[in-house]
Amino acid sequence: MKKTLSLFLLPLFLTATTFAAHSAPPTALDDLHDFVRNTKTVRAEFTQTTLGKNNQPEQTVQGTLLLSRPGKFRWSTEKPYPQLIVSDGARVWFFDPDLNQVIVRTHAQALGGTPAALLAGDEEVERAYDLSTLPDAQGMLWLQAKPHDKETGFTDIKLGFLKGKLAALELNDAFGQKILTQFRYVEYSPELNPDLFSFTPPVGADVIGEEKKNNTPPLAKGL
Repeated sequence: MKKTLSLFLLPLFLTATTFAAHSAPPTALDDLHDFVRNTKTVRAEFTQTTLGKNNQPEQTVQGTLLLSRPGKFRWSTEKPYPQLIVSDGARVWFFDPDLNQVIVRTHAQALGGTPAALLAGDEEVERAYDLSTLPDAQGMLWLQAKPHDKETGFTDIKLGFLKGKLAALELNDAFGQKILTQFRYVEYSPELNPDLFSFTPPVGADVIGEEKKNNTPPLAKGL
């Protein structure tokens, strides 16, 4: 795929309404800071579309995203095919049920400067990107994150926030491909079972270890 991250401002509004009336409206950068610093868990549904030349849709998948900061996430797609990516903060498992195959990578190898690292990381993650606000669009506040590491393969990540909550993500890679992710039913700070962020390969699955560095499934790019 609700809680507002700016509840700490409520006493200020109640006791100093004159000051609040003249304060600057929040920006997407403010929303990102609140998201990274104050939100420990997230649950959301998503629709992700990969765009090719002339922005024509090439693939669309739907699924669920769970985050537990720092570093833990569960990304599961349901349509048009099942696939599961799980991180416990140290390792990442890519499971393809149709192939009955599991690829295991270290957290750093698998994520690098990807959106998953940005969304599931702690405050240090913000220092890995050049952050700047963008003009409002589609009713959302937007910011751009450019990774300092030029080897990530991504030119930039754009994050859209709607009423203080993460609503959209746009990833642009070095080959001109664009991946759009729209989030819905976003919950901040839900209670999540820690077992959701661990994974045991099914009996009989083909398990490929961390030494296989070039086998990351394409879906991981858009995380």
